[in-house]
Amino acid sequence: MNETQPRIYLLAKPQLDWEAVDSYLADIGGKGWSDRLHGNAPDAEALIEFAGRLCYRSWEPGLNPNVQRVRRDRRAYVDNLLSSGHGSVLEHAQYSFLFRDVSRVFTHELVRHRAGVAISQESLRYVRLTSIGFRVPEVLRPVRAEVVTLVEALEDFQRSAAQKLGLTATEVPFAVKKEVTSALRRLAPLGLSTSILWSANVRTIRHVIEMRTDPGAEEEMRYVFDTVATMMLGECPLLFSDYTREATGQWRSEHLKV
Repeated sequence: MNETQPRIYLLAKPQLDWEAVDSYLADIGGKGWSDRLHGNAPDAEALIEFAGRLCYRSWEPGLNPNVQRVRRDRRAYVDNLLSSGHGSVLEHAQYSFLFRDVSRVFTHELVRHRAGVAISQESLRYVRLTSIGFRVPEVLRPVRAEVVTLVEALEDFQRSAAQKLGLTATEVPFAVKKEVTSALRRLAPLGLSTSILWSANVRTIRHVIEMRTDPGAEEEMRYVFDTVATMMLGECPLLFSDYTREATGQWRSEHLKV
């Protein structure tokens, strides 16, 4: 048994094509907006502000006859988006996280969040287990020895069964290997370590952080999304400026319905 700990990697984030932005804004008379933001804001925040201003044509005063004043301060603009609940524009900015060495307990809970996400998970139908990564939760520490013994027995079974069923022979067709590998995963612990790629927009990320750092949430979920919250606060601070982290580890927003 290989004892593991969840690790979180941010693989992808929004990147604006500022030439295209400038071309559009030059056509409609809003070039001053991109001059102010280009190089002064994370692309995710700029994209979300772009979406919000597009809705009202509020790049500059007068472009919309109904708009005589516009907010030029970025923080004031984002604060207004959040406080007014204009959350749809947050869906344009998407981030991709690789969660490594998380359990299938974790992934089974994560995939319940379907709106605004894309998911790709390591498949144990194709990937044969030769070793089992496993993290012993703190609450099981008093019975850690028994846990390790049990997991190691399951690990030994995976290897011996694969050999007895012929999976180690090179001439075995892949279709047969897939079928047997799929069956053997039924004898693997739900807590074994795996990897999953999770892409979600900012609106969804905010929601999942609040849900999954709650003290009543599953402990591995709390650990991972506490880390995600810290990462997102560093990536786009204005979009998460309304959050505070409580002593319990829960992240709370001032604006629950964004």
